[in-house]
Amino acid sequence: MKKSTLSLSCGLALLFCTAAQANVEVKFSEGAPKDRFTISNQGKCELKDLVVDLDLSKSQGKLIFDITGAGAGVEVFQPFEVTEGDIKLASAEGVKDGDSGMSLLISSLKPGQRASFTIDIDDTIPSGARGMIIVAGSEIQGGTASVKVGEMKPTIAAFNNKSKAIVPVSACS
Repeated sequence: MKKSTLSLSCGLALLFCTAAQANVEVKFSEGAPKDRFTISNQGKCELKDLVVDLDLSKSQGKLIFDITGAGAGVEVFQPFEVTEGDIKLASAEGVKDGDSGMSLLISSLKPGQRASFTIDIDDTIPSGARGMIIVAGSEIQGGTASVKVGEMKPTIAAFNNKSKAIVPVSACS
């Protein structure tokens, strides 16, 4: 292979390999009386028009959102409340008591920026690791976070036993 052809091939390979990947971290934090989800841009470029879907239906604790005192949850309940950033519920009906999923809209997240909200999460397994009111990290494991940036295809990651889902998003160029 000629030196110029080899240089061109390596240059093209670098061009395609250096497209930056932005990881979006979705972290769940158990709290009393409110639990918290924090969504962070771990990449080096701004992400715009994010749709973040949380699906806890396949979590080990079969987790649900407990937002009213009359619903499916146990004892304490807390409604959805934005605490940081520009988060909106995607659905006009919002999240309903007993739901295991929700869809969020975030207008933008700059590198290192985060957005967060509080809500109450309960497990539905009476023999859960810490009862039905307190969610252990292992109980959210298996739940998923999906992130769609603009018109790109969504990417998905499962929560681990440390209550984090790291979603790879190749939205940087």
